[in-house]
Amino acid sequence: MSTPLIATCDQPSGNQENPRELVKAVVAASLVTGLEMFDFTVFGFFAVMIGDRFFPAHDPMTSLLWAVGTFGVGFFMRPVGAMVIGAYADRVGRRAAMMRTSWMMALGTAALALCPSFASIGVLAPLVVIAGRSLQGFALGGDIGVASTFVLEAGPVSRRGYLLGWQLTSQGAAALLGATLGLLITSTMSPAAVASWGWRIPFSIGLLIAPVGLYVRHRLRDDPILPHTARSAGTPLSELRREHGTTILLAMLMMMGQTIPVYAIVYFMPSYATRVMHMPAVTGYQASALSALLLVSIPPLAGRLMDSLGRRKPLALLASGCTALLIYPVFAVITRATSALPILCGVGLISTMVAFSAGAVALLVLEALPARVRASGMAVSHALNVALFGATAQFIVTGLIKWTGDPMSAAWYVAPACVVSFGAVMLFKERRFET
Repeated sequence: MSTPLIATCDQPSGNQENPRELVKAVVAASLVTGLEMFDFTVFGFFAVMIGDRFFPAHDPMTSLLWAVGTFGVGFFMRPVGAMVIGAYADRVGRRAAMMRTSWMMALGTAALALCPSFASIGVLAPLVVIAGRSLQGFALGGDIGVASTFVLEAGPVSRRGYLLGWQLTSQGAAALLGATLGLLITSTMSPAAVASWGWRIPFSIGLLIAPVGLYVRHRLRDDPILPHTARSAGTPLSELRREHGTTILLAMLMMMGQTIPVYAIVYFMPSYATRVMHMPAVTGYQASALSALLLVSIPPLAGRLMDSLGRRKPLALLASGCTALLIYPVFAVITRATSALPILCGVGLISTMVAFSAGAVALLVLEALPARVRASGMAVSHALNVALFGATAQFIVTGLIKWTGDPMSAAWYVAPACVVSFGAVMLFKERRFET
């Protein structure tokens, strides 16, 4: 049972009297975060080409390993960015922090889009790529938490779920756009052209973040809530550790219940379908596309449901509990499937539960933190969750399948993780700090 809500301030927050400013706030936060997520994720779709161009080796798998390792660097830089940028947002302001993440992501993407190959400049090429990827991870690690905080504080309490849903939708749309663009490029260009210069096209498109991001965020008004008006002794990070450590730990575990299923089922499904189930590659891509569509379309609807209920925890409990219960049955159906339909149904069901729980969990965490540490708290918990559980999920699942030879062994990792996540939701205290 959820604990009663605690409101530390009765005054409403945000731009609820000015719908135009509210729309601008949501667009500035959601659109630019989506563009940043696109720049970050598209690296994975072209890892083979990047490995060949910047990490040449006699063994193609060695080049790929170096490229995939560089992809992982971005994940592990996200907690660093979350701590630095989140604390900056809590000290100086959300708008100032979001302007800086836009610049950093643009610079990181430019390094990947414009860097000459190893054949042209030698060892300097992989160093530039690693630096660009690190800058991308650093920027995104801070931006997701700060942008979510900005959206929360910009709107009335009665519409927070719906508004935050668009922020989550932008992240799903970015992955869908990246996959679609990758499919379009590889299907319309020759392999030689893709390997030579075609892989640079998505990164060049991603450079739109500089003019678009800076323009829309520059036009924002000052922060709806000024965090420095409620400053306590010490830095935001020290206060987080001292007063909100349990909240951050539970937040990470609650988010784990969405992160591991998404990375171990949705993103891994193309490889799982072909390498493990020996089904046509198109089946895995269809499952990923369906999942992306659900992750894009459901969050605003789930947000409206939360707003109508007035509470966040009931939906979080229901969705996370259903996810934990469904993992084993879904994997059982997938491993026995002889056609695409059962796989699509299973992945679609898990994606639906994840989409409903993601918004509820994010809102629970944001509202449980006071404004003076809200941006850093959300950024740190999200970034640590992705670095620890997102970056490692596919590796662990693949290792289990290889070690046991049993396709169902993937569920041995995913299902217990979802049970732990459900337990974290049970323990989390629902409360609402307005400032």
